[in-house]
Amino acid sequence: MSFSPSNAGLSASMSALAGTIGNQRAGSFAQLGTTFLTRLPAAPLPAPHVVGFSAETAALLGFDSSIAQDPTFAEFFSGNTTRDWPAQALPYATVYSGHQFGVWAGQLGDGRALGLGEVEHDGTRLELQLKGGGRTPYSRMGDGRAVLRSSIREYLCSEAMHHLGIPTTRALCVIGSDQPVRREEVETAAVVTRVAPSFVRFGHFEHFYSNDRVDALRSLADHVIERFYPALKEADDPYLALLGEAVRSTADLMVEWQAVGFCHGVMNTDNMSILGLTIDYGPFGFMDAFDANYICNHSDNQGRYAYRMQPQIAYWNLFCLAQGLLPLFGGRYEESVRGERAVQDAQRVLEGFKERFAPALERRMREKLGLETAQPGDDQLANSLFEIMHANRADFTLTFRHLARLSKRDASGDAPVRDLFLDRAAFDTWAAGYRTRLAHETRDDASRAIAMNRVNPKFVLRNHLAETAIRKAKEKDFSEVERLAAVLRRPFDEQPENEAYAALPPDWASSLEVSCSS
Repeated sequence: MSFSPSNAGLSASMSALAGTIGNQRAGSFAQLGTTFLTRLPAAPLPAPHVVGFSAETAALLGFDSSIAQDPTFAEFFSGNTTRDWPAQALPYATVYSGHQFGVWAGQLGDGRALGLGEVEHDGTRLELQLKGGGRTPYSRMGDGRAVLRSSIREYLCSEAMHHLGIPTTRALCVIGSDQPVRREEVETAAVVTRVAPSFVRFGHFEHFYSNDRVDALRSLADHVIERFYPALKEADDPYLALLGEAVRSTADLMVEWQAVGFCHGVMNTDNMSILGLTIDYGPFGFMDAFDANYICNHSDNQGRYAYRMQPQIAYWNLFCLAQGLLPLFGGRYEESVRGERAVQDAQRVLEGFKERFAPALERRMREKLGLETAQPGDDQLANSLFEIMHANRADFTLTFRHLARLSKRDASGDAPVRDLFLDRAAFDTWAAGYRTRLAHETRDDASRAIAMNRVNPKFVLRNHLAETAIRKAKEKDFSEVERLAAVLRRPFDEQPENEAYAALPPDWASSLEVSCSS
């Protein structure tokens, strides 16, 4: 069911759009009730203005792209009109707990995010969430705000990841304001409207497990199964099957991250999606120079979430999820053996992560290297490439993109990739082995190059590109935000007119840092 808030001050078109957003529909997360969430309006944001807008995401919601030109668009998606909504339809902040940097943190929750409601379009239901909407009961002494810098980064990366083919939340828009917000320095506020089928996290399950609320835990699991995996209701143990889906989707997500050199930065259990989506873009980063130990989060002093650690951390986080679901497992067993059998079943399901991740990553690496067939030694060929990339700090994205130019027969096309390595001899040795392997492939160089360029992006959201857009936006010039977003929507295309966006980062980029304050 939708609602009809007063939305005083909105145009007729924006009022009509607001009427499509409901948070009282049957089966919605909001219908789980006050045990799971708290309803409250967003904090007012003075003089809001549009910084960025995704017409593609708008289309997913059934919104016309012209709506961003509506003079009251920014008022609505800043959350300003929510103060006029009836109590039963107010936005909501959800409660969850979690492990942060490997340590149990207890209750956390949406400290600056508010669920605006759902939109149903073309048979799909999507949730809208305002990030940066002000304090909630779960803000833990924070101000509940997001800053322009981090909001632009989330907007750009959400859309960029989608076009890379990586499961992710989406971003409809960024709304800015001159309201000051203090982080390491005084910045200005912004609100991102995030879009996803669900924002349920591992930490939601951990919360009710830690509070011994098996009834709420079951309600939450039933909600996820009913909405996203209804076929699991026929399984011998639907809740164990739900864990299995999380294992598979998380393993697949890790393959995608590792394959493009993406680092999340804060892989806490409360930042892991039950649907295997990339969620919560804070101190993330795409690697420039390859470093297996790359840490994108300046706050991660121990390197827990370094690039090479991400699959292992995902596996660890799934153990935490399994523990959170444990009271629901084993319903088909006699009470005397239920607990023991439930643990055994959970361990068996968790082993599926390793069984899925390693072969899937090997397949992806063969695709990145342009290999159609699987041959003994393919994994060593890929690993040895990573070793010399690491030793030479070769650019991750450009190395794989330029490999498409190599010929099976001669080294005439080697220069673009070879020049990324200080130790040219080491690359030449590897390239000779690569050519030997390519000799066992039937595809010609041109066809292989086309296939490789479909999986090795030319354009990713490098930190310096985001920083350039942010610096201009701070001066009220939002053109670079939209220009960069347009480039990132076609990451595999050549786009010769945008060659500068694919170049090696400038020297000043090495001084850029992102942290949890983002």
